[in-house]
Amino acid sequence: MNPLNTKAPLRVLLADDHEVVRLGTATFLELCAGCRICAQTANGREALKLAESTHADVAVIDLQLPGLNGLELTRQIRRRLPGTEVVILTGDVSAEMTRYAFEAGAKAFILKTDAASHLAEAVQMAAQHCFHVTPQAHRTLHLQRQTKNTGRQTRVARPMTNREHDVIQLLAEGGSNKEVGANLGISVKTVETHRAAIMKKLKLARFSDLVRYAIGHKIIHA
Repeated sequence: MNPLNTKAPLRVLLADDHEVVRLGTATFLELCAGCRICAQTANGREALKLAESTHADVAVIDLQLPGLNGLELTRQIRRRLPGTEVVILTGDVSAEMTRYAFEAGAKAFILKTDAASHLAEAVQMAAQHCFHVTPQAHRTLHLQRQTKNTGRQTRVARPMTNREHDVIQLLAEGGSNKEVGANLGISVKTVETHRAAIMKKLKLARFSDLVRYAIGHKIIHA
């Protein structure tokens, strides 16, 4: 028997709610990057349970996950499982989200529009406890910082009510409208109404903007 090349493949956990992306990523990492996918899921809370049961070397996760968002999932994985490193694979890039991801404990930030080779490199580097940001992500972040510095606008928002604060917290942590309603003892329709009012009051266009707001205002922690 050849004693060479006996090192076990990296064990990777995948969490992405887009099935095509998740399955494609799994196939690439196994066939082209020499990894072994030990578990995969579309739900953030399920991903945390799988991380605890598998003790994967690296968790590759999206930022926007139902049940528990990617930032909170990253934070909890790093707190509970220091031996599992996290690679963020996302389509939502901003200077703020990248900073929050690294503050939460991620080792790499990869865009879904990046070349697949960057993902393989990021997983390998994360397993060695090294940081990695792709050139495309770095360029995008640099341009965003320049834009902010040349024309920053101050958002004026009305204060949040206590109930809206509770809704923001639970939504930003990854809870569905149904889960938030059950937790607060209100109907799904009421949650939807609060959510629409919050987005309008804060002048936010996307859910990821709500997560940024929640982190920036210490409603949840990165």
